[in-house]
Amino acid sequence: MTTAPSPLLALPGAVEVDEGPDIGVPLHQGDPQAEQRSMDRHAGVVDRSNREVIAVPGEDRLSWLHLLLSQHVSELPVNSGTEALVLDANGRVEHHAVLSHVDDTVWLDVEPGTSAALLAYLQKMVFWSKVEPRSATEELALLSLVGPATAEVLAKAGLPVPERVYGSAALPPLGAEPGARPAGLVRRMPALTTEPGADAADLLVPRAELYAWWTRLREAGAAAAGVMAYEALRVGGLHPRLGLDTDDRTIPHEVGWIGSAVHLTKGCYRGQETVARVANLGRPPRRLVLLHLDAGDEEMPAPGDPVSLGDRVVGRVGTAVLHHELGGVALALLKRSVPVDAELVAGADERAAPARIDPDSVPPEDGAPPPGRVAQARAAGRLS
Repeated sequence: MTTAPSPLLALPGAVEVDEGPDIGVPLHQGDPQAEQRSMDRHAGVVDRSNREVIAVPGEDRLSWLHLLLSQHVSELPVNSGTEALVLDANGRVEHHAVLSHVDDTVWLDVEPGTSAALLAYLQKMVFWSKVEPRSATEELALLSLVGPATAEVLAKAGLPVPERVYGSAALPPLGAEPGARPAGLVRRMPALTTEPGADAADLLVPRAELYAWWTRLREAGAAAAGVMAYEALRVGGLHPRLGLDTDDRTIPHEVGWIGSAVHLTKGCYRGQETVARVANLGRPPRRLVLLHLDAGDEEMPAPGDPVSLGDRVVGRVGTAVLHHELGGVALALLKRSVPVDAELVAGADERAAPARIDPDSVPPEDGAPPPGRVAQARAAGRLS
């Protein structure tokens, strides 16, 4: 389904996204570079209410999802979460979801425009299981809080502060008495950045109260930020995004989703054979890396644009951004044979730019996250 435009677009200085999957939310709030710095050094709140939500209540919710998803969720504790994939029969990624198990429901938030297909698949697979998957996009909207002061802002706002990454807690209703039915959830997330103490959290809030929750976090000290700043930090931390940094041939090993979204020792899910074969016998054909772009003031490459080595296409561009410290950078899926020191061109025609691979972004052979920037970013999101 398509969500309605965010009410936060009416805020002074807000500029709307005009293309791509994030249409309907603020691109920035007036100064995207300052917004990035705020999220690196303190905390910023980002309207990501264009993401879509699926609810899976029911007695069999964990055992049933365990059979369909790439992640081990049969014993997922209440007030915890994870990431998971739905693969096709050939092991290619069809869906990516962030899961939270709160009270008697598993909540899945997914990329804009993907929930209808995922929900149709889930409903088709119910059979005799005691589950009732349904759309919850009209009920809940996502706000992301990013920065080392994340826990401080949550506490000042009077909200629960989950201790572990993916830890979740019920969101108390605005102005409600203790013991009232939860209005949504708060979830600790992996850090986007590599700064010391970096942190992040997501809030799934009632869609009708999006502005009120935004205001509450702003009053607790979070700076206003848009998805342009969020995406820049995401790219700098090598966090792939479905549909932008993946294509219809992507397998989990190519983009570092082994471990974070795929459990290698569980079985009984569609596409498992490919995951096991690549993990045990061979290398993934491509790898996700960070490219430094010499784009100057030219137009940045777009997702799906080619990456070339000489006259040969060796990969595809994913998300390209202007990072406040790294400059022009982009995620790219490249053939594994491309040398780390290769002189590349990202994009074509007026979007073409000289590019080089960031060596710290090159992943190991097993498809796990690389030892450089992304590993640091994820470690920074955990409390000591």
